[in-house]
Amino acid sequence: MGYITTLTIAGSDSSGGAGVQADLKTMSALGCYAASVITSITAQNTLGVKAVQNVKPSIIAQQIRAVMDDLSPEAVKIGMVNDLGTLNAICDTLSSQWPALLVVDPVMVATSGDRLMQADTLKKYCERLVPRATLLTPNIPEAEILAGMPIKNEADMRRAAETITHMGCHATLVKGGHANGEEKTDLLLTDDGQCIRLTSPTVWTNNTHGTGCTLSSAITAFLAQGENLPTAVRKAKAYVGEALRHGADVAIGHGHGPVNHFFNPQKLIKR
Repeated sequence: MGYITTLTIAGSDSSGGAGVQADLKTMSALGCYAASVITSITAQNTLGVKAVQNVKPSIIAQQIRAVMDDLSPEAVKIGMVNDLGTLNAICDTLSSQWPALLVVDPVMVATSGDRLMQADTLKKYCERLVPRATLLTPNIPEAEILAGMPIKNEADMRRAAETITHMGCHATLVKGGHANGEEKTDLLLTDDGQCIRLTSPTVWTNNTHGTGCTLSSAITAFLAQGENLPTAVRKAKAYVGEALRHGADVAIGHGHGPVNHFFNPQKLIKR
């Protein structure tokens, strides 16, 4: 008997609202035992990213091997991959033991608008990592980069999702949180052509820092618990919506504050 275990491979956010910190909070709040591999260290707060320092690829590889060999996580989430050395370290190390359940959150643009992935990394990212993903979770700016097209409406979201899914991943969730309006719409497209439209009411708040990290981590947690992909996405969206609502009026910092990850924390689940 043991706990349901998940792993996040991502960058560290010194303000605690996004990145590895948000991943660990989310997975823990949903009852999973969460392990982590840190790919980069950011100096950031609710106002923006001040500096980024990559972790040495050899250390990233050793972290991955240490966790995978001993903890055997049921599901893995990969977030911030800032440069080619980091990408190669992840892919080379996982090449002999790719996770059966892999959620890839292509963290390319921060909530503040800061670019987080180096330009020369994108091509190899699409070649080496995207085809391994059970699910890719780009927001609209990231989907525009991956698909190489502007996204102005829902029809564009679907075309972008189709382009991205054709890169080889099993499914793509294009997140519509950047769109204006009373309702937010996400599109989940699977590799068999199924397109699921997921809507939720807009939560009017400035505290949106780390919502993408939180959603992808929640999906990872629910997949680890045995949910199928559409159900995991629906449950994760519901969790993020409640986290937004419960944190909407709380002031943390002077910019985009975090969501409330612990509005209803669960006990660790034993498998």
